[in-house]
Amino acid sequence: MIIQNAHIENAKETTDFRIEGGRIVEMAAHLPVKGEEVLDLQGKLVLPPFVDSHIHLDSTLTAGQPEWNESGTLFDGIRIWSERKKSLSIADVKERAIQTLKKQASHGVQFVRSHVDVTDPSLTALKALLEVREEVKDFMDLQLIAFPQEGILSFPNGKELMEKAVLMGVDGVGGIPHYEFNRQYGDDSIDFLVDLAKRYDRLVDVHCDEIDDPNSRHLEVLTTLAYESGLKNKVTASHTVSLGSVNDAYAYKLMRVLKMADINMVANPLVNMHLGGRFDTYPKRRGMTRVKELLENQINVSFGEDDVKDPWYPMGDGNMLDSLYVGILSAGLMGYSQIQSSYQLIGQNGAKSLHREENYGLAVGKDASFLVFDAENFYDVLNERRTMLYSFRKGVCLIENKPMQTFSHLEK
Repeated sequence: MIIQNAHIENAKETTDFRIEGGRIVEMAAHLPVKGEEVLDLQGKLVLPPFVDSHIHLDSTLTAGQPEWNESGTLFDGIRIWSERKKSLSIADVKERAIQTLKKQASHGVQFVRSHVDVTDPSLTALKALLEVREEVKDFMDLQLIAFPQEGILSFPNGKELMEKAVLMGVDGVGGIPHYEFNRQYGDDSIDFLVDLAKRYDRLVDVHCDEIDDPNSRHLEVLTTLAYESGLKNKVTASHTVSLGSVNDAYAYKLMRVLKMADINMVANPLVNMHLGGRFDTYPKRRGMTRVKELLENQINVSFGEDDVKDPWYPMGDGNMLDSLYVGILSAGLMGYSQIQSSYQLIGQNGAKSLHREENYGLAVGKDASFLVFDAENFYDVLNERRTMLYSFRKGVCLIENKPMQTFSHLEK
């Protein structure tokens, strides 16, 4: 198959590329057709697939069960989920997770990292999502992180459940140090999970300092261990909300260690801004980490959707453009060039965090996985929500849409 006249990642000139065996084998301004199928894009934009670096598929589509989170706080979300997970079944989790993954796929997402709650002695959600990971592999690369929603040291047999999850086949391990009973438990939980990751060669992704409290400083502990253990970019710190509340001098000092550790960071703009600042009057914090400053310090940052209609976030449609739009607005990344390149926050940066860079991207030798939009550049895609025309995965078309038509009857 040959793709003609594509504006690849905002390039001014168009390019052709040839696909064989699910990979891109040739790229040039004009390629000769050799009797293969031809798709002429006529100057449409082509991007790599979208990446959702952080979501919770076990809790997806449970908003209002058994009650709505009317306070909008992280803590009430945890309380409500603790009740809902008592009624989990494998069929229940699988049905909701696959429904959400298909919705994400319809919006161009092809890589997802999901955290799965393992503070459940039966590990029902984990068993279900391990099955889902296999069942969706033709259209989605699903990565699973063992997540101790109610803590590791603060939950009965928390350490044993984490190790059992690793032995069952998760891709990585996580933690929630700011929710442990005390700061020492939080620090000790990070020590435990990093050691666990080293022993079993797993990735690390920690819900770190997801609280407005500037005294919550587990990020410095995680980052130090990432550096000293040698895990470095196999470690991701998600949320890091308190980094938006600390003083500038401390943040400046921390940036040095973050760069040395080569750590990844994930912000979840929709949910962070919904849950953040709930205990403030005014001035009111908005729950976002220092995205702009992290990027300026060459620290890898990507965005996740985090929650889709669950106890922490009552909305969500699986569309990473929602998270991106809110994220660049709240982070002060609205310069034209910043908008044009912002797709990397839900693309290349996410692939790096997930360690999926090897076959990701639009280059010869890479998988022929890409999106086509009804626009010439990403500014128009994000600003006007231009239609995604195609989503290809390894040379196979997963999604095809027709451009929306509007017939105006307004008077001239």
